[in-house]
Amino acid sequence: MKFLLLTLITHTPDPVTGIQETPRQRLRRVVDSARLAEDLGYDGFAVGERHEDPFISAAPPVVLSHIAAVTNRIALFTGVTTLSLLDPVRAFEDYSTLDNLSDGRLELIIGKGNGAAQAQLFHVTTEDQWERNREGYDLFRQLWASDSVTWSGKFRPPLTEAKALPRPLQPRLRIWHGSATSEESADYAALHGDPLFSANVTYPVEPYAALVRHYRERWAAYGHDPAEALVGAGTAGFLVTRDSQEALDLYRPIFEARKAAAAKFNVPIVFDTVEDFAARSSALLGSPAQVLDKLHRYHEQLGHEVLHLSADADGRTEKQHRESLELFQAEVAPELRHHIPSRPLGADRYPSGDPQ
Repeated sequence: MKFLLLTLITHTPDPVTGIQETPRQRLRRVVDSARLAEDLGYDGFAVGERHEDPFISAAPPVVLSHIAAVTNRIALFTGVTTLSLLDPVRAFEDYSTLDNLSDGRLELIIGKGNGAAQAQLFHVTTEDQWERNREGYDLFRQLWASDSVTWSGKFRPPLTEAKALPRPLQPRLRIWHGSATSEESADYAALHGDPLFSANVTYPVEPYAALVRHYRERWAAYGHDPAEALVGAGTAGFLVTRDSQEALDLYRPIFEARKAAAAKFNVPIVFDTVEDFAARSSALLGSPAQVLDKLHRYHEQLGHEVLHLSADADGRTEKQHRESLELFQAEVAPELRHHIPSRPLGADRYPSGDPQ
């Protein structure tokens, strides 16, 4: 199994201290988190894309380019790239540039996006966001694969023998399809032979397991080798300590702050207490043995090879967060890497060291 750290770059007061960083401080901390992830041996670092409060993650290629400059090995993910909002030509230019600057470490997770700000800022609505996502994917893929593209669609002007620059380093970029509960996303990923990344954060495992089963069924129906299907999954929270009660006590204010934020933004509240959250959600809260047990149980349901954990120390000191990441790497990750085979990420996909 491979392990990513992910941030959506939330910009809120700390749930314990009440202090809120400036945007500069918050973005700098993301870069520091990516450096730490590489230093500790994590496999990837992911930056989300959101365009509304309480997030400041509107420009993942900019953030990931900065991270590329201060790291050497770690795979660079988006989580997700909202193609429904972007001009595919401009998205290609940004990510092809990043692909070159990072020596081929880039992987995309795409999604249609959500949130009320999309309609206000981009005039993209729930009625057309899926169609825009599909059209954006189609053109983005063509631009990546060929330096002469003739194309027409509904949401942007047509292209005739267009050449988008710079040409990417990777001949075929791996594009994951991120999905919370959308069977349409899973079906579209299967159609194109692309991997699926299940959000796996809001509810217990059952709806996500059903989505992954649907993806695998459609994958086979489209004629792909079942052994080639690739699945990733998220986690709803992360805090590993020697003592399980300590993990719950440290995470309690984080949980309560998120519960209050969910109520404010009309997000479903599925788990009433932190104990319920630790028991029934995908959150990894507790001792190394407890976390290992949960991850094995989730893997039985999802069959995933890649897992994302929170990159953020919200509600904890940087020391506590680092100790949790170190403990996971020392006592959880080795067993999972040994027992759950996984395919290479980023530049490691090319044994010769040269994607070309």
